Amino acid sequence: MPASLLVRQARLPGHDDLQDVLVRDGRIAAIGTSVAAPRPDVLDDVPVEDVAGALVLPGLIDAHCHVDKTLWGGPWVPHAAGPRLVDRIANERDRRTDLGLPSPEHAADLLRHMATLGTTRVRTHTDVDPALGLAGIESVAKAADAVRGLVDVEQVAFPQDGVIRRPGTLELLEAALDAGATTLGGIDPAGVDDDPLGQLDALFEIAARRGAGIDIHLHDTGSLGAWQFGLVARRTVAFGLQGKVALSHADALGTVPEDERFRLIDLLAESGVAVITAAVYDVPVPSVRDLAERGVTLACGSDGIRDLWGPYGNGDMIERAMHVAYRNGLRRDEDIALALDCATTGAAHLLGLDSYGLVPGAPGDLVVVPARTVAEAVVARPTRSLVVKDGHVIARHGELVHPTHLEFPS
Repeated sequence: MPASLLVRQARLPGHDDLQDVLVRDGRIAAIGTSVAAPRPDVLDDVPVEDVAGALVLPGLIDAHCHVDKTLWGGPWVPHAAGPRLVDRIANERDRRTDLGLPSPEHAADLLRHMATLGTTRVRTHTDVDPALGLAGIESVAKAADAVRGLVDVEQVAFPQDGVIRRPGTLELLEAALDAGATTLGGIDPAGVDDDPLGQLDALFEIAARRGAGIDIHLHDTGSLGAWQFGLVARRTVAFGLQGKVALSHADALGTVPEDERFRLIDLLAESGVAVITAAVYDVPVPSVRDLAERGVTLACGSDGIRDLWGPYGNGDMIERAMHVAYRNGLRRDEDIALALDCATTGAAHLLGLDSYGLVPGAPGDLVVVPARTVAEAVVARPTRSLVVKDGHVIARHGELVHPTHLEFPS
């Protein structure tokens, strides 16, 4: 159930003075230098947390992860895949069953850990393919139920192994929408499926008919990737899906000449297509500053977290913002803050949240960080002092404090 809480002496981005944040019935009711001063009696029943000048951020959002793939909470598994995308796809397909994937227990363990780091909402890409069926969707739904009240989970039905080249996948993607997914995924319409028109036409037809969003992994680089930007943008406008389509990774933005990059960014802005970055490994990253200046929605996510695709990742969205900032060469405080926007306001815009942030009416999801500025928080990445979800304190100093969520339901 939503709760009430008064957070005192909070350092909020954009405010010179320390502020009090009042949460009533799970939503922010008031923000001010002394919320309780006019009528202190009306707050007699509200718990108080004095954060003594620590930075307070809205609940963090991981806009791109794969919790169905994670091995979190299990024994260490050495990485064995080859270097190419197709190698990693094949390695996962061959080994996942032997390792018990998808596992609701591993997914729930990871989501709980993410909650201690201040992540209160997740968009996760869940594998759907003829060999797996909807087992991943069902597994993540169980994990989401286990962490209810800690993290809100949205699923993307993701065709990791291709759409057109795997007969039956399209039907499964649509079935995944019936099973609770809200967004259709895609992957390299040219590079993986070798049928960009076929994949995109099919995905957009289903999305428009079912009222779903689209989020396509687009790793293809150079002119091949740039060409597919145009295919996606034109279909987004033609099907009236502006604001509901995203390109994850969008590697071409980091591999084309500058004039072409700006043309692509303007195309995304005009068509209402968002970009999601993870800034992983040595993969080219889209420019945070260029996208922000030209009005493209930019979000970020963890991508894989300790899975068969790689051993790295910890689900910390402040650390992910650091990777985004570092890979973009951002040093000024205001630029580093743009990187964190990818895990807050940009991600909220991507997910179509009606209300979000440190404003009255927004959900009472707060993260207290022992830092003085956003830039310091991103660079230092300290343990979160406090995490609040819907007005409930759910974590302190990196540990869950909500005992009813410590066991996986039978």
